[in-house]
Amino acid sequence: MEYYNYIKSLHLIFVITWFAGLFYIPRLFVYQIEAFHKPSPEKEILGKQLKLMAKRLWFIITWPSAVLATVFAIWLMVLQPFWLEQGWMHVKLTFVVLLFIYHYRTHVYYKQLQKDEVKVTSNFMRIWNEGATFILFAVVFLVILKNAINWVFGVIGIVVLGILIMLGFKLYKNIRSKNPEA
Repeated sequence: MEYYNYIKSLHLIFVITWFAGLFYIPRLFVYQIEAFHKPSPEKEILGKQLKLMAKRLWFIITWPSAVLATVFAIWLMVLQPFWLEQGWMHVKLTFVVLLFIYHYRTHVYYKQLQKDEVKVTSNFMRIWNEGATFILFAVVFLVILKNAINWVFGVIGIVVLGILIMLGFKLYKNIRSKNPEA
C-alpha cells in the first residue's frame, strides 16, 4: 500500500484538471453563442477560433482528465474497499454521478455549438457554468467532513452559495444591460 498516496495524488490532480475544463468550457460556449450573433466577418473569425479552443480544451484536457480521474478513483476503491461501506461515500458517489451527467450534457452542448447549432442563450450558459461549482463544493465538503451532520451544514452552505451566485448573476446581467462592454 506504499503507493496508495501516489494513486490518491494522481486522482486529485486529474479531478482538478477535469474541473478546470468543466469550469472553462461553458465560458467558451458563452463567447461562441455571443459570437454567433455578431455580423460578418467577426462572426466567422471568432466562431472558428472559439470552436478550435473548445475542441482542444474538451479533448486534450477535459475528457482525458475525466477518464484518468475515474480510473484512479476505481483503483483507490479497489485498494480501500471499506470506503464503500461509508454513508458519506454513497452521497459523494451520487454527486459524482451528477458530475458525469453534467459532463455528458456539456458534451451535447459542445457538439451542437461545433455544428453552429445555438439552442440556448449565453445567459443560460452562464448559469450552466455554475453546475460544476455546486458539485465541487458538495464533494469537497463530503470528503473533508465525512460526518453526516457536518455535510448537512455543507449542503446548506451550497444552497446559500447558489443563492449568492444567482443574485450576482442578476446584478451582472443588469450591469451588462446598461453597459454592453462590461
